[in-house]
Amino acid sequence: MTADLYAIVTGGGTSGHVLPALAVADALVASGHAADSILYIGSERGIETRLLPDTAYSHEFLDVVGFQRALTRRNLGFVPKMAASTRAAIGLLRANRPQVVVSVGGYASMPAVFAARHLKIPVVVVSYDRTPGRASKVAARGAAACAVAFENSPLPRASITGAPVRQEILDVDRSATQRAQARRSLGIPDDRSMVAVMGGSLGSGVLNAAVAKYLSDHIADDRLAVRQVAGERFAAEVEEVGSPATGVLHQVVGYEPDMAAVYSACDLIVGRGGASTVHEVAVTGTPAILIPWADSADNHQYDNVSWLSEVGGALLLTEDRLVELGSEIDRLRADGAARDALAAGARERGEIHRSGALAGLIERVAVTSSSS
Repeated sequence: MTADLYAIVTGGGTSGHVLPALAVADALVASGHAADSILYIGSERGIETRLLPDTAYSHEFLDVVGFQRALTRRNLGFVPKMAASTRAAIGLLRANRPQVVVSVGGYASMPAVFAARHLKIPVVVVSYDRTPGRASKVAARGAAACAVAFENSPLPRASITGAPVRQEILDVDRSATQRAQARRSLGIPDDRSMVAVMGGSLGSGVLNAAVAKYLSDHIADDRLAVRQVAGERFAAEVEEVGSPATGVLHQVVGYEPDMAAVYSACDLIVGRGGASTVHEVAVTGTPAILIPWADSADNHQYDNVSWLSEVGGALLLTEDRLVELGSEIDRLRADGAARDALAAGARERGEIHRSGALAGLIERVAVTSSSS
């Protein structure tokens, strides 16, 4: 890595932070910055260790752990590892001299944020949850600016820029031509109704159980295809059921590497309420049933999904109503007009994500830094 980087993008742990970080980097490249002028800093324990090597971006992984809300022995290592990782981040920032550090949140972002404060390098916090996470709140205290996806953000110096969405998702076109191509790539026949189920990057046991019940009731449905992203921790215990020759086509994957194809191919998404899912549903205009994780911090997933559901851009189903999931899937499978209405509401919300405002805000902060 050469000195004098344009930007360091930091955050990680789960794909809910890594994918937005990559989207920020993509937005900067689309705005004219070279990929080799951007460095990603994340955690050596996160999914970024798998996702970053296949990208054009240089990356560094630090030995940092998160602080658990429940009191556990894992918290004993939080302070010493954070201190050591911050010292390592100071060394990286000194060596590379970025004009700006962009934090997408999560515990893995904190060492670079603390290092930037120490070295007086401006920080831009990118917050895409309706209720900001703890790391984003801490980072925002000394940030030059906060790029947010929702109105009335509690973060200081907030500008509404839309959420970071990967270029491959921005490029999704749910037209018949791309739908057919995507279905071929996924092995889904054109004459089947396709329901995609996503439990988030870690998977959802609750959602997997609800889908198992739905599949058992539709085992002989030869017009149905279900592609289930079960989560890698659950993939071994979720078996494909049915037979395409006599009934339902059921596909199970632990992690979905090609979400662009899934959004292009499916008739309906069933997912959680993480920010990445919500904003990707919005920007692609995909009909969706979204089930917020009941134990999410500050109930932020419910707030995320509400942003879509309150304008008719998604069907919000709380976990205590999961018994209704099967009937809602069947209703939307049978009602193309209802799906079209959900898609239209979602697309209306998603327009802000195409504005280019996020890259513009980062560039303004970087210019102020370089001229001071």
